[in-house]
Amino acid sequence: MTEGAEPKPARVVVADDQTVVREGIVMLLGLLPGIEVVGAAGDGEEAVELVAELAPDVVLMDLRMPRCDGVEATRRIRAEHPGTQVVVLTTFADDESLFPALKAGARGYLTKDAGGDEIVRAVRSVLSGDAGLSPSIQRRLLERLSDPEPPQPVAAEAPDGLTAREIEVLALIAEGLSNQEIARKLHVSTATVKTHINNLFAKTGIKDRAQAVRYAYAKGLVRPPMGGIT
Repeated sequence: MTEGAEPKPARVVVADDQTVVREGIVMLLGLLPGIEVVGAAGDGEEAVELVAELAPDVVLMDLRMPRCDGVEATRRIRAEHPGTQVVVLTTFADDESLFPALKAGARGYLTKDAGGDEIVRAVRSVLSGDAGLSPSIQRRLLERLSDPEPPQPVAAEAPDGLTAREIEVLALIAEGLSNQEIARKLHVSTATVKTHINNLFAKTGIKDRAQAVRYAYAKGLVRPPMGGIT
């Protein structure tokens, strides 16, 4: 490249299963300096195929998609095409979306309220070897590193097919925490907490939070307070 010449634009593939959203992102990127959209995918499987065909510099990856979700697509792209970086662009900023995506190899993570300048910065950052994280995501990572881990369940084996996360939620219910407090403790959305509660109620036959507390003590998932529970 000669002195003073503009750097080559970053070649980008957009992956989002919602047509209107995908087309809107493509249109926005077309207006941004230093970015060239070379392809658009409607799901993770198609995104992997486009990366193999087009060898883009960056994929802007949604997470919740059919056939192959964004986390799995990211994992496959980073394993099979290490020259392509992945920046997540999603509606979801809870821990259960963020950390699996980063572990799968995403170098950037933005929410869909990000502006054009923020997207350009993230793309340039990942291409230069840095992380392209929005300020809110950086704060979340710092909070996760500084906060103590939630208490681990006592029982070694999960009864009634409960997942580890469902047992964590159950233990926090037994501590008397509200859904909002549990969400803050686990760094997830309140909606995610409600989903876990609905699932564990369905698996155990529990009808309300009082029964949940009794179940947690009976199954040894939490230690009863001094004097036991009546």
